[in-house]
Amino acid sequence: VLKRLALEAPGTYHHSISVGNLSEAAAEAIGANALLARVGCYYHDIGKIEVPEYFIENQLGVHSRHEQLAPSMSSLILAAHVKRGRAIGEEADVPDDVLNFIEEHHGTMVMTYFYNKAKEQAGDEDVDIDKFRYPGPKPQVRETGIAMLADAVEAASRTLDDPKPARIYALIQRIINDRFQQGELDECPLTLRDLAKIREAFAQILMGAFHRRVDYPRKD
Repeated sequence: VLKRLALEAPGTYHHSISVGNLSEAAAEAIGANALLARVGCYYHDIGKIEVPEYFIENQLGVHSRHEQLAPSMSSLILAAHVKRGRAIGEEADVPDDVLNFIEEHHGTMVMTYFYNKAKEQAGDEDVDIDKFRYPGPKPQVRETGIAMLADAVEAASRTLDDPKPARIYALIQRIINDRFQQGELDECPLTLRDLAKIREAFAQILMGAFHRRVDYPRKD
């Protein structure tokens, strides 16, 4: 399955490796199962294998496939990677503890971009927000809670133009606050102390990834 992911959805594969690095460090920091956190993240997005071109990390061109779709159709495609991922994993005899990462890493989050796009197109008509939610469930254990945060942090970190430590910390804190305030972490036993340690672990990994390399002079 991971070989397929690397060949058919290389952007997703590299994202998953990075999310695994973040999650392992965070799990070690709070005394959770670091190996489970890493392996679960390797498999968390395997549902993207079948239609990789609909996910931004695999889109090589300027234009997104979603530009030609209704927001409701886009949300169905995104939500489907959770259900298909579980099915693909079951066919490959992936253990349940790992499969849970597939279903729980988005929890019941709203696909905000497509929900807002649908509201713009609908004008005065009401838009059912629940049609733009991931199916869940919310994270049930510390490791899948970490994976939810790591997934969002890794993706958002790619948008940082000037990844200074202060900006990295602010980004991580904003994502943790958002998931916490939306109740996505209510069903897993992560404490506020855990979240502070997770933030520090994420920051150390990202600052290592973004460090500036020395610009060596070229020899003529």
